[in-house]
Amino acid sequence: MHIMEGFLPIEHAVGWTVAAAPFVAYGTWSIKKRVATHPEQRILLGVAAAFSFVLSALKLPSLTGSCSHPTGTGLGGLLFGPAAMAPIGAVVLLFQALLLAHGGLTTLGANVFSMAIVGPIVAYAVFCSARRVNAAMAVAVFLAAALGDLATYVTTAAQLAWAFPDASGGFSASFVKFSGVFALTQIPLAISEGLLTVLIFNALTRFNPDELRALHPSDNAKVRP
Repeated sequence: MHIMEGFLPIEHAVGWTVAAAPFVAYGTWSIKKRVATHPEQRILLGVAAAFSFVLSALKLPSLTGSCSHPTGTGLGGLLFGPAAMAPIGAVVLLFQALLLAHGGLTTLGANVFSMAIVGPIVAYAVFCSARRVNAAMAVAVFLAAALGDLATYVTTAAQLAWAFPDASGGFSASFVKFSGVFALTQIPLAISEGLLTVLIFNALTRFNPDELRALHPSDNAKVRP
């Protein structure tokens, strides 16, 4: 992740675009509703988008047709819920494809699905589960960001394995190969992203505590240090 331009067969590129589209549409609606109710949260939305853009632009060569990098989508998923990160991630990936030649237009749907849909969903689920068992905030944020990052790459490995199954072992053998190569670079990156996300989250908690509590009015414990 990102999967480069033109690497996926056309039917896979179209299929992942169709799969990602409803999430992006619903996320766009949820952001519009949130901003209409809480216009002061636009700044935090901008922070989440910038964090994801910068981190996911720091790429390392991984394997043919893809690369390894932090995703940065865990922070936005924790702040606004996973739905909001689908359109934010789509915009981030679109800009990177057009301005940095990072990813591509034909693979945009696949990249959005892995980085802006699966990653934030896993991050949010891990965060909520950790808080339910009374894990410290820093631990919950770290686990959410790190595992959300890893979930993105597991999804990318599955996408590549589905598009390019092994001649003898099929999808399973191909998935093991792709995920094994990703693991060499992605596990250290996931740990680093988890630590950095904790630092950013702590800074936001210190300087914007009221806005953070307003993000989850039904469960203020989620954003309480």
